[in-house]
Amino acid sequence: MLYYLFEWLNQWDVPGAGLFQFISFRAAVAVMLSLLMCLIFGKKWIAMLQRMQVKETVRDLGLKGEKAKQGTPTMGGVIIIFAILIPTLLVAKFDNVYIWLMVLATVWMGAIGFTDDYIKVFKKDKKGLAGRFKILGQVGFGLIIGLTMYFNNNVYVQKDITNAQEKTYYEELERFETEDGKTMVKYKAPITDIPFFKTYYFHYGDILWWLGENYHWWAWLIYIPAIIFIVTAVSNAANLTDGIDGLAAGLSAIAGVCLGLFAYFSGNTIVSDYLNIMYLPNTSELVVFSAAFVGSCIGFLWFNAYPAQIFMGDTGSLTLGGIIAALAIAVRKELLIPILCGIFLLENLSVVLQVAVFKYRKKKHGLQYAQENRLFLMSPLHHHYQKKGIPEAKIVTRFWIVGIMLAVLTFITLKVR
Repeated sequence: MLYYLFEWLNQWDVPGAGLFQFISFRAAVAVMLSLLMCLIFGKKWIAMLQRMQVKETVRDLGLKGEKAKQGTPTMGGVIIIFAILIPTLLVAKFDNVYIWLMVLATVWMGAIGFTDDYIKVFKKDKKGLAGRFKILGQVGFGLIIGLTMYFNNNVYVQKDITNAQEKTYYEELERFETEDGKTMVKYKAPITDIPFFKTYYFHYGDILWWLGENYHWWAWLIYIPAIIFIVTAVSNAANLTDGIDGLAAGLSAIAGVCLGLFAYFSGNTIVSDYLNIMYLPNTSELVVFSAAFVGSCIGFLWFNAYPAQIFMGDTGSLTLGGIIAALAIAVRKELLIPILCGIFLLENLSVVLQVAVFKYRKKKHGLQYAQENRLFLMSPLHHHYQKKGIPEAKIVTRFWIVGIMLAVLTFITLKVR
């Protein structure tokens, strides 16, 4: 809203009104607004939850310090959601399909998490929302993302084909000449950047090469299920990672910075050409959303850092995971998620491997042997280190450091091509 107000003021030559034309300025405003909202609204939200006795019930896992967490308010994800939505709606441009996808991701995934927390806290049902309904909600959002990215004509790739050998595109929308004599083409395609490869993009339809000459037209059969899987996997991984104070929020902030820079690179014709990545018109507006996202995560850490004054609950963790997945898909960097979100991946794998190895050893050697020879002392992975006696704050800090290293490695993939 503020963007359009200052655009109107700029037409009347009001001093300073033109600043809102710059994405960097609006991103800075979004960061500051989200931080301030967290600090102001967060304190009041915590006080209200304490009055309502909305408290976390901590399971007895035999971990050091867990009894001190008993009674800590939960559903802090509401702080994150509002600190993302309000700055985005104030300073972003509304005529952008990517912004609306991110707004939908925040609201949709937040609603799933809020429902789960509401059932746990107010209905006193520790199981929360039934797993099948949670998965159904995640699949539904993944389906919307996939359909929009595949069929919406405002989502496209633009390429300079002046000197290109390949000049025919199955999904071509428009071809035009620039003032400096270059031939440009806008085309739709379910393609994504492949890490470490310089000139090759992965086209999801290539998997169906055996269908014949027009196999690319059936790419949606692969692309949409893949998007659904990515959204579901990342949101659940973020949910598993939210087990100790500040871990999920800190790692999400790191991923948000990385994806925000990718959005800027992909939406800038000069930078995308220099880095040899796809030029995706209009994705630079996602920098504003990413700024609000990062600001909300950092602002939430004010209250969630050890020892936490509030937990984000599923309201926050599912939202963070869904947003990270949607951002990566929008800027066509979803194949980098295993690197960028390596901690999320390890947390998820630790649970899968723990269960698989336990079942195998139980079947092979019996229950007692399986219980005495678990792969990890406890899963997810952060609980394994807690069981080893490492202080919670140190685990979180070390995981953040690894997260930063993985984010740097993700950037390196742009030049090691």
